[in-house]
Amino acid sequence: MVLLGMVDDSQSDTVRWTTQVRRAFIEHRLFWRGRIGLADLMDTFDMARTQSSQDLNAYISDFPEHLSYDKSARTYVPGPKFEAHYAALEPDAHLAKLLALSQGADVVNADWEVFQPDMLAPSIPARGATAKITRSVLHAIEQGRELVISYQSMSSPDPSERKIAPHALAHDGFRWHCRAFCLRDRIFKDFVLGRMLSAELGDLADVDPDSDENWRAEITITIAPNPNLPANQQKIIALDYGMDDGEARLTVRRCMLYYTLKRLGLDADPSARRAQDQQIVLVNTDEVFAALGRKVPW
Repeated sequence: MVLLGMVDDSQSDTVRWTTQVRRAFIEHRLFWRGRIGLADLMDTFDMARTQSSQDLNAYISDFPEHLSYDKSARTYVPGPKFEAHYAALEPDAHLAKLLALSQGADVVNADWEVFQPDMLAPSIPARGATAKITRSVLHAIEQGRELVISYQSMSSPDPSERKIAPHALAHDGFRWHCRAFCLRDRIFKDFVLGRMLSAELGDLADVDPDSDENWRAEITITIAPNPNLPANQQKIIALDYGMDDGEARLTVRRCMLYYTLKRLGLDADPSARRAQDQQIVLVNTDEVFAALGRKVPW
């Protein structure tokens, strides 16, 4: 659960963190469940009835039309002017949380959820590193140290030993990458954690992470519905991707540009697939591929 900033500076001086969390819970339960009662606060936070009543009344006092009491249901429901002040009610984050819960993951504020729908996600082969290698990578990043790794790249038939200076992690939707300066090739590169056969901490690294220009630089990808789709289907694709005036803009780090294009199916000639399969197209093609240092391949 992500908490929004406090409503104003005066409240931030008076409302304690625990109260802020409980108010986030009130909004979360009101919005996603559609109702909240004293028992919800009592059970979730192990609170006395008196304290639960005080919390709800204080919230109502600050936002009088944001919830109301339904006498027939004997519970509080969202009011005519309900909006969130403490809880970030993002649908993607909420669905991701429910999916993680359905998969048995340890999720923060899992007890805030009272309904768990049946959920499925594509099965993806495990492509992670070992716990020891992951720990070594994290320690190297935290301590600013070199990492001596045995690495199996796809450009060589045999593993090679090299020194890298990791400074960040990135996920391409399928695999975890370590963003690091390669002391052999003298450039910043991505190293797939699952291809590290061993990883040992080395000396302090004499590398400035801020010099990784591809990590810091951003590029905007502009997408639109495939123009070969019928008009009604283009409209639904525009809604599906949250487009404005038929376009959506995604800002990504330049080092993640290749992975983003691949994930969206924008790395190949759109005419090579049916429009119903390739539902979106890249608008600023020349600009995007120039950022990759390549010409448009079609």
